[in-house]
Amino acid sequence: MGRVEAIAESLAEAHALSTVEIPSLKGKVSEEEWKIRVDLAAAYRLVAHFGWDDLIFTHLSARVPGPDHHFLLNPYNLMFEEVTASSLVKVDTSGRAVDPTPFITNAAGFTIHSALHMAREDAQAVIHLHTPNGLAVSAHREGLLPLTQTAMLIRDEIAYHDYEGLAVDLDERDRIVADLGDKSAMILRNHGTLAFGETIGEAFLKIYFLERACEAQVKALSAGEADLNRPPQGAPEVTAQQGKASLKAGANMLAWPALLRKAYRLDPSFAT
Repeated sequence: MGRVEAIAESLAEAHALSTVEIPSLKGKVSEEEWKIRVDLAAAYRLVAHFGWDDLIFTHLSARVPGPDHHFLLNPYNLMFEEVTASSLVKVDTSGRAVDPTPFITNAAGFTIHSALHMAREDAQAVIHLHTPNGLAVSAHREGLLPLTQTAMLIRDEIAYHDYEGLAVDLDERDRIVADLGDKSAMILRNHGTLAFGETIGEAFLKIYFLERACEAQVKALSAGEADLNRPPQGAPEVTAQQGKASLKAGANMLAWPALLRKAYRLDPSFAT
């Protein structure tokens, strides 16, 4: 084999390794499920775009409409920028794939997400991250502090769950739900952040606010606590109420449509 042929063969092998052939499910699932798949795949791509992914080790999920309590979870061996609507794996409440799939799911991802999907009707979409800033705040004794407007908007929605090791024990689901109470976001101590909503857009906006608040807190504390300007008494509570009143509409009517357009501009292949 000549040098040119060898280079061509190496490039062909590299291209084959850089792409994954995923058969399309469009037209093979209901229109309602397909829309959820597209939105969830877009959320994966946006998480990658914002630098929130942790190789393949975090998870976003969404409930599939119907009485069977199925939900969609990312394949365990795809990077987030590779996730498509058709590659998402539909699993049951035991974590088993409902339909034939070449992919595998993540036991830890199933434990955390299924706990919320099964316990809360409003947990239609769940996002869980391991960002450096989220990890830093999860390891801080006081958790999220009301230092910024963003933190105050989301702070009343946050619950805390103590670290128990890798989340592979299904018994932990009951403790996660108990700690969650009536909140819709959680800081998993020494682990990361989590948020959910009735739509993928709501879950995404909540996790965005939580991650931005964590990033700002880490930067503010790096200058030393003595120089912090804390908000006046009563302001965090007022801001939290304002956040509850506006977040749902802001997510569904404003932020998510714009984010979805952004996902299409970045790479429309997620919608295949």
